[in-house]
Amino acid sequence: MKNSKSFKAFKIASNLMPGGVNSPVRAFKSVGLPPVIVKSGRGSRIYDIDGNEYIDYVMSYGPMILGHADKRVVRAVKTAAEKGFSFGATTEGEIELAGLIKKHLPLMEMVRLVNSGTEAVMSALRLARGYTKRDKIIKFEGCYHGHSDSMLVKAGSGALTTSVPSSPGVSACISGDTLVAAYNDLGSVKSIFKKNKGKIAAVIIEPVAANMGVVLPEGNFLRDLIDISHEEGSLAIFDEVITGFRVGAGGAQGFYNAKPDITCLGKIIGGGLPIGAFGGSKKIMEHISPSGPVYQAGTLSGNPVCVEAGIATLKAIEEDDAVNKASNITDNIMEGLKDGLKGSGILERIRLNRISSLFTIFFKRGSVIKYEDVMKSDTRLFGRFFKESLNRGLFIAPSQYEAMFVSSRHTKKDCDKTVSIILEGLRKTLKP
Repeated sequence: MKNSKSFKAFKIASNLMPGGVNSPVRAFKSVGLPPVIVKSGRGSRIYDIDGNEYIDYVMSYGPMILGHADKRVVRAVKTAAEKGFSFGATTEGEIELAGLIKKHLPLMEMVRLVNSGTEAVMSALRLARGYTKRDKIIKFEGCYHGHSDSMLVKAGSGALTTSVPSSPGVSACISGDTLVAAYNDLGSVKSIFKKNKGKIAAVIIEPVAANMGVVLPEGNFLRDLIDISHEEGSLAIFDEVITGFRVGAGGAQGFYNAKPDITCLGKIIGGGLPIGAFGGSKKIMEHISPSGPVYQAGTLSGNPVCVEAGIATLKAIEEDDAVNKASNITDNIMEGLKDGLKGSGILERIRLNRISSLFTIFFKRGSVIKYEDVMKSDTRLFGRFFKESLNRGLFIAPSQYEAMFVSSRHTKKDCDKTVSIILEGLRKTLKP
């Protein structure tokens, strides 16, 4: 390994970038390995600079539902780039993308495009505060909403992996306005509202938690949460940066028939290029500048190249029925795993949580329906499983607290090989 191109590149990177990466989740520190240095991707596969091939289930942490380098998206990016990279002025593409988003998520009557999911959430929270004239926000432990200051309190994703659920550099006055409830526990929400009467601007949630691993909402949790918020004069914000156009074309809100006031999007709506969006009813969104007093701006927001990639992606998703296709492929993987593990005793030692084309293997006995359950997972066992999988050509996130993402380009051959690798990895990891 020390003589590999990847190891040498990582040594150089470590002197140029903190931890050798530009996002903590890309580091393999928690599994005791140097990271894979990727050279290219095509369809369901990625290739590192040493020439190794992997079946990819990171898929850039969600955006690549069409697989890597989809020809339609590549063509759209090339055409857009040839016309100019950025103008600081409105383009027709921005209008078209906003219309496509509204078509699939009709509660987003008006849309503001931004540059990332983090920015979408940050802006949505400001809007909620400006609209309600209140300061406090309720979030849920283990849910990740980007790295803006107020959201780095009991966060998921990389913050969990690196054991930093709350970050230095976040002032007490900002974190003090963020109140933390327990996912799938309406009692904890009601208790917070009772103690902070008339002070809470909004409740924000990942409708399907995917940044502490996949954790699904139980029963009517989402709809009841929205009802409670409205009874208290607060807004409900769904962070659908991951779930938007993945659990269903209408997002988790369509899947669960829930109606948030504001929705945040990212990832898939840019086809892998950096983008984000937030939106809601016209009544709420017209509080955003220049229509209203809540200021939000961005020089590169609605970047024409990113927008055209997003348009091509959303059209291709429709054309290919990609959301259902990816979900059906995931069905095959789940069925293969369950069949392969029958009678082995291994199924009793892990938990498979899944929705549509998202799934997580938790190294834990029993159900995983809340943050406390997630934190009982055996990360040491996950680290072993990760190494076994990587060595056999499976690229998954180097963290127990992330989802695996399936694309519409994963094939039957990919599924069969994936099932074989995971079964062998589980047997090696959990051998008596």
